[in-house]
Amino acid sequence: MVGINVLQTFLFPPPPSVFVTAMSFISFGSLANAGFSELKGKHMQYSKFLNWNPNNQQKNPSSTITQQKSKLSSKIGMAILYTPAFLFGFASLFIFPDEGLRFFLLRFTLTIHFLKRVLEVLFVHRFGGSGVARDAAIPIALSYFLSTVTMIYAQYLSVEFSEPSFDLKYAGVVLFLLGIVGNFYHHYILATLRGKGEKEYKIPKGGLFNLVICPHYLFEVLGFVGVSCIAQTPYTLSFTAGTTLYLMGRSYATKKWYLSKFEDFPRDLKAFLPFIF
Repeated sequence: MVGINVLQTFLFPPPPSVFVTAMSFISFGSLANAGFSELKGKHMQYSKFLNWNPNNQQKNPSSTITQQKSKLSSKIGMAILYTPAFLFGFASLFIFPDEGLRFFLLRFTLTIHFLKRVLEVLFVHRFGGSGVARDAAIPIALSYFLSTVTMIYAQYLSVEFSEPSFDLKYAGVVLFLLGIVGNFYHHYILATLRGKGEKEYKIPKGGLFNLVICPHYLFEVLGFVGVSCIAQTPYTLSFTAGTTLYLMGRSYATKKWYLSKFEDFPRDLKAFLPFIF
């Protein structure tokens, strides 16, 4: 009972929506399961993990041909992942009526988040020859889209409730900005590792890469913590918790990938949180 009262101090009540309630469980459960799958070696099929099997480095020529036919180029595939969520976020700025600063900040930050991702795909990232599996692109894109829709819809339904006792939206804006800037900075470092025309992967250095393998994931989580503070809804909190577990699993898988590719990769380097994990 005490725990529920504490949560109500920081969160809006759950809205009377079967859809939002179901999505709270689905989003957290699916993202957490994806994170545990990454830990067990079953990876989302995009980027450097496409068709990577740490237990079998040899490739079957016939299966390679099949894989080439069933994948999208990295630039097209990654753009597909983020564009639907961006378009809905942008449209929501005009579709929904003015319901106060908090509601506007949520829609605006989500739109900026996915716009940044699309622009990075188009103008910043330098991709290897890995690509994105066709059968993975649609579910991932749908996940981002539905999560964005649900966060905005849950916020819209929460407008009628009294504000939480602790207003975290301004702290959320600060955390979101720190997250998005830190994420971009480390994406830029990754992009500049390769010279023009180079496709091979290299060990990243600089920024927080000297402390953790995936600082870009750490800052992405920080950005979503900021979004959760802006929204202060149970759904956005559950999505952020699930995203954190997924990216922790993905970071651990990334460490295993680097160790399998580079003999001189530092084995004691943490995956996600400096000095901890």
